[in-house]
Amino acid sequence: MSDYLAVNQSAWTRWAEEFNKAGRESWATDDISWGIWGIKESDIQALGDLNALKGLDILEAGCGTAYFGSWFARRGANVTGIDLTPAQLDSARAFQEEFGIKFPLHQGNAESTPFEDGSFDFVFSEYGASIWCDPYKWIPECARLLRPGGRLVFLTNGTISMLCMPPVGQVTTTLQRPYFGIHRFEWGDDESVEFHLGYGDRIRLLRANGFEVENLIELQAPEGDEESRFDSYMRRDFATRWPSEEIWVARKP
Repeated sequence: MSDYLAVNQSAWTRWAEEFNKAGRESWATDDISWGIWGIKESDIQALGDLNALKGLDILEAGCGTAYFGSWFARRGANVTGIDLTPAQLDSARAFQEEFGIKFPLHQGNAESTPFEDGSFDFVFSEYGASIWCDPYKWIPECARLLRPGGRLVFLTNGTISMLCMPPVGQVTTTLQRPYFGIHRFEWGDDESVEFHLGYGDRIRLLRANGFEVENLIELQAPEGDEESRFDSYMRRDFATRWPSEEIWVARKP
């Protein structure tokens, strides 16, 4: 594995247990929601017609506890999950047993999967491969895996929020780093490695791999007093004014 993959696998092995509660809560509901603010799919319609998921071959790249996979499977999709961390997959398998929803789960690297060319109609990632893998590797892999007409949908941290994020601590309202050339992010308070691109670099990368960008949905946190469980780095007052998360929707013609 690359240095950052080994580091991230180690980090997610440590974090797996603390994500079990949220994973179980997500598995227990049929209502699809997005990101740290729980934005309802019915409010933003990032996935389009949910009835159209039936019968599709879907890969969740960096599936973690695979709650999105469970939501897709409930709607009749043929889901496959892949994740680098055995502890995360153990949680996903436990939830499959608990909730009676089964689909294949593979331990592996989303940058270089064991699946054949054109194996899937839809590749999806929510805070999985989308931030923990190098986009210059996992996006070309998605292009290889998708059939003509297939979709790639992924959620990442908002680009603006990443520019305002200090090496340690909560997001600020001032720029903390240059915009040009952003790619690999390392933090002072943990050992994980993330990847984030600027808008132009992201669009050029998708187009270079044969994708057409269909949508970019910048998520706005709802008004309220309660912070998310990730208040160690993100504040609601920031996320109501600037996008803390963004969903990209692309299609392979």
